[in-house]
Amino acid sequence: MKQQNYRNHVRWNPAFHFFLVPLGFIALSAAIVYLFVANWTTESVLASALFISLSFISAMTLFMVRRFACKVQDRAIRAEENLRHYVLTGRLLDPRLTMGQITALRFASDDELPSLCEKAVNEQATPDSLKRSILSWRADHERV
Repeated sequence: MKQQNYRNHVRWNPAFHFFLVPLGFIALSAAIVYLFVANWTTESVLASALFISLSFISAMTLFMVRRFACKVQDRAIRAEENLRHYVLTGRLLDPRLTMGQITALRFASDDELPSLCEKAVNEQATPDSLKRSILSWRADHERV
């Protein structure tokens, strides 16, 4: 597997990001256009309203499913990093750390983690700045 670093750590799922999401936007856009065409040509507005409703339901379902999956992954990452920090330092993660910071810190090596946690809390470092601070990258190939 290719070595992971700051430049290539973002994970894209082509079926989701480049097929389902654009198709959802296209369907919703087509439904809205169909509503205006139905109004101008005196076709049934009920059919176009149903088309918009189904397209909107599909688009919302698509985004909610993605959001729920990411939320579950965030909870798993928080638990894993809390355990890792406890094993390394004998203390749980600082409760002032945000989920974004914890997610970024998962890429830090064991040697860097305690100092980067302190930096994150004391300097209110952004997740991106934390990732850029990592010298020894710890890959995460499981995140989607």
